[in-house]
Amino acid sequence: MFNGWLDGLLVGLKTINSILTAGIAITAFSLFLYALSFNLRDRVARSFAIILLCVVVVFTTEALQNRSIPSWGIELLLRLQWVGIIFLPPAYLHLSDAVLVTAGRPSRGRRRLAVRLIYVVSLGFLLLLIGGRLVGALVPNGEPAPHLQRTPWTEFFTVYYIGIMIWAGYNFLRAFGRMLTRSGQRRMLYLMAGATAPALGSYPYLLFGSELAARYPLFFWSTAVLINILVAVLVIVMAYAVAFFGVSWPDRIVKSRLFKWLLRGPVTASLALTVITLVRRAGMYFQGEPYSAFVPLSMVVTVLLFEHAITLFSPLWERLLFFGRDRAELQLLQNIEERLLTRGDLQQFLETVLAAVRDHLQSPCAFVAALDGTELTLSVVAGNRALLDQENLDEALRMIDHKGENGRHEFTWGSFWILPLHQRRGNGDRDEVRPLLGLLGVARKLDHPMDKDQREAVWLLADRAALALEDRHLQQRVFRSLEDLQPQIDMIQQMRAAGRYDTRASFLTDPLPHESDLADWVKDALTHYWGGPKLTNSPLMKLKIVQMLAEEYDGNTPNALRALLRKAVDQIKPEGDRRFTSEWILYNILEMKFIEGRKVREVAGRLAMSEADLYRKQRVAVEAVARAILDMEQNEVVQ
Repeated sequence: MFNGWLDGLLVGLKTINSILTAGIAITAFSLFLYALSFNLRDRVARSFAIILLCVVVVFTTEALQNRSIPSWGIELLLRLQWVGIIFLPPAYLHLSDAVLVTAGRPSRGRRRLAVRLIYVVSLGFLLLLIGGRLVGALVPNGEPAPHLQRTPWTEFFTVYYIGIMIWAGYNFLRAFGRMLTRSGQRRMLYLMAGATAPALGSYPYLLFGSELAARYPLFFWSTAVLINILVAVLVIVMAYAVAFFGVSWPDRIVKSRLFKWLLRGPVTASLALTVITLVRRAGMYFQGEPYSAFVPLSMVVTVLLFEHAITLFSPLWERLLFFGRDRAELQLLQNIEERLLTRGDLQQFLETVLAAVRDHLQSPCAFVAALDGTELTLSVVAGNRALLDQENLDEALRMIDHKGENGRHEFTWGSFWILPLHQRRGNGDRDEVRPLLGLLGVARKLDHPMDKDQREAVWLLADRAALALEDRHLQQRVFRSLEDLQPQIDMIQQMRAAGRYDTRASFLTDPLPHESDLADWVKDALTHYWGGPKLTNSPLMKLKIVQMLAEEYDGNTPNALRALLRKAVDQIKPEGDRRFTSEWILYNILEMKFIEGRKVREVAGRLAMSEADLYRKQRVAVEAVARAILDMEQNEVVQ
């Protein structure tokens, strides 16, 4: 009886472990996609993405193992699993070095070289794995699970694994010691705590084949379940800490976006997987069959219900968890976004107004023209447009007396009645002449003048059109103000983001330029590549990589900038000998137009394209150079 209870407990632990293993694989892959989508340009995020990829390999191969797979398939999965384990140490060291650089402790080449050497060492272990020396043959009936036999190289790798992890931990502690802000210290603690997850996650697989695991299977599987729960939590914690690197978004945006990503991705998938597993196991327990017919139904219902719950409750948890004291301001902005009168909304509203005007007067044509400065432009025309094409709108504008009354007075213009649309909001002065917003025109019938009821209805509709034009005008003023503020806001957000981890330098250095600005600077510098004010006075001179290169050119910054442009152009160059094919088109444009200094017509003729097409391709090529320079600046790498 006791043995039966123990066997049942082991089966339960293995089931839970399988669910957790698949859930970790799903979570890690989802977070890997998150890193690829949002902050891959940052060195910390890139190194973390490598760790996540290793975790995906380790836990996916583990989740795929079951009794239906033959022995050769199990062996293949186990060896693939070791690929992920092998590259965890260099990825950890890479991450710790990137964090240390971000914290204001840049590498002078030694740490960077050490990271590359550790990658080479792991590559050597990979060759040993392929050769069958790192681990031995498969033990298909081994306890606590099928595993690969240990070898002396396995023990050596274990020492190497632990040593590199300790080294990476030391770097994390150094980075933590450089944190001066509470938020930086807190997130560094999250990062260090989360960093233990992959190391812990690999622990059970390193134990396979040991006497401890074989002798105490209950202890082993209990430990594996606890470790997997801890790994699932810590991977998310680590992803949370890394999500703030390389982005200038406000903290609330980072938190909200990551939280929503986790809910819609790994949480939904893991929940569906859990339900599927439970349905299948329940079928096996009660009926001896896995309830296969209910599996897809249960999965669809689970996904739909959970996605609906996320959509339904997301406004509530965003306000409660992330907005805090800024809730009122952000709520106002959200309301503006939801109630914004766009150009399409304005056109649709005015079309409805004109339809009502035509219906009241049985008019064949009506229009609304908006006044932009001193120019009058048609916004919406309803009905027979040919009637309007015969007239001149400027004449209609000139015949209206701007200094006249503010009352309701329509004008006769050719075959149209013209109703001036004035701004409704004033300063409260009765004698104030409100600004003109536009005109409402209605084609009139000569033998049917407007009666009193029609006139009141048309003027009421004109007031509605004037109100819409006024609201749109005020919104445009707000948009122009935001456009003027955006560069300053971006700069402040960049400095704030940099100050999360390196307060010593964040406010003493200029933030990275925007890609669009950088592209304009690059184009100007390339235009005067061999000398000129656009090169010598270029804003690119302030870049750190230009200052670093200047040391190699005896402090000559123009030569340093020229060398940087040359390096960036070479990064676009395809491999092999130069050709005049489509894959070489961007490089050839840069080389011939800027480096060789040929004329546009000559370059277009040589590349067999029109001048207009050349300019379009040139813009793409310049943007590619700008991205290469930006990437070098972010990484401070000049080869």
